[in-house]
Amino acid sequence: MIIRKKFNFEGAHIVRNCTSKHCRENIHGHSYEVEVFLKSDALDNGFMVMDFVLLNNTREFIHSFDHSYTLWDKEPEKVKNAIKTVNTRIAEIPVSPSAEGYALLFFYVIDKIIAANIFINGEKNVRLHSVRVHETKSGYAEAFREDLPLVNFSLNDIKFSAGIQQEWKNQEWWNSLLKIYS
Repeated sequence: MIIRKKFNFEGAHIVRNCTSKHCRENIHGHSYEVEVFLKSDALDNGFMVMDFVLLNNTREFIHSFDHSYTLWDKEPEKVKNAIKTVNTRIAEIPVSPSAEGYALLFFYVIDKIIAANIFINGEKNVRLHSVRVHETKSGYAEAFREDLPLVNFSLNDIKFSAGIQQEWKNQEWWNSLLKIYS
């Protein structure tokens, strides 16, 4: 059985090296929709794959991109410094912030969040099936487990500014995840 949870965020970025001159040369934003699909071949004591409350850290992770600038770590230092002087909410990531980059990054991180969950209600074999990132109403990218070989980074390569971290409800969730997977 597959279940889906939908999240939203508003974000800005530049997508370098893409075909569109507008996208590769200009800061612009989107209203993103992120769909997280979970799969299990069993149901828990509540007759669910899992309770959505167990996605609190996933929500926190995705919300970290809300009203934030997503900065590709390959940007020149002068661009990074300029962005950091005018923004308090910055997520610096090791992939280009295209829909495909987000989908792969989100799958990688959410997969680790799900694996780190402590299940206490009879949940069995819950795993991430896919992550779909809608950048526009007409287009999305979807990442699956078989896409993980495209990952050429670790959790330590993802940086959240103090402006993002200060708003986390649980200040330790990210550090806990880093400790598990370092």
